[in-house]
Amino acid sequence: MTLKNRTAVVTGSTSGIGLAVARAYAGQGANVVLNGFGKPEDIESARSGIESEFGVKAIHSPADMTKPEEIAGFVALAEETFGSVDILVNNAGMQFVSPIEDFPPEKWELILALNLSSAFYTMRAAIPGMKQRGWGRIINTASAHSLVASPFKSAYVAAKHGLVGLSKAAALEVATHGITVNCISPGYVWTPLVESQIPDTMKARGMTEEQVISEVLLKAQPTKEFVTVDQVAALAVFLASDAASQITGANMAMDGGWTAQ
Repeated sequence: MTLKNRTAVVTGSTSGIGLAVARAYAGQGANVVLNGFGKPEDIESARSGIESEFGVKAIHSPADMTKPEEIAGFVALAEETFGSVDILVNNAGMQFVSPIEDFPPEKWELILALNLSSAFYTMRAAIPGMKQRGWGRIINTASAHSLVASPFKSAYVAAKHGLVGLSKAAALEVATHGITVNCISPGYVWTPLVESQIPDTMKARGMTEEQVISEVLLKAQPTKEFVTVDQVAALAVFLASDAASQITGANMAMDGGWTAQ
């Protein structure tokens, strides 16, 4: 498979799953648009590394995925730079752990904006061009929490369930235009997002770090192993291929058997 002359836009791609997905697309010949926050030198190292390693073009946009006007500008920048947005991966996300009665309202709004509404706004901006060209791939990073719930994660669970519904509705709307819309729902992947939620979970549950990893994070996954970012990226590459052209509106679990229980 080759994605030469395609452009892949990946939100939340300065680290973790998003960066692995961007690198995987670059490895197939696609130009990539990175997005996200971080140390400028780290972002530049990731961007230039993609160009030198894979012989493609890569740019970075610091657009804030909670702000609709910046999202529209982000998609426009990709189209102006490369001529198209062929593959859109909505991966930006965050987590916050708290009982509902103590859940800060501003955290609720922020999580829904970043994990759910941002995907609506990126798709709203990118779909017209995809329709015009008669080809597009939209892949939304959901979560095992799009299928099942865990306590103390009300906003995240709500957003990820909503993302699946949004993806299904979009898939039906664009089904005759050569565009597919799918979700990937990983279980626990060892990323900065997972690592950062350990202290909050320790506090909420009164556990040590080791207990959180063994009794909370990996307890649900029958394989007792973390999913890797490269495994998620490989599935994202497949979903962008012609072989996956009849997969749309799907929510593909990659969770070590978590949601099979």
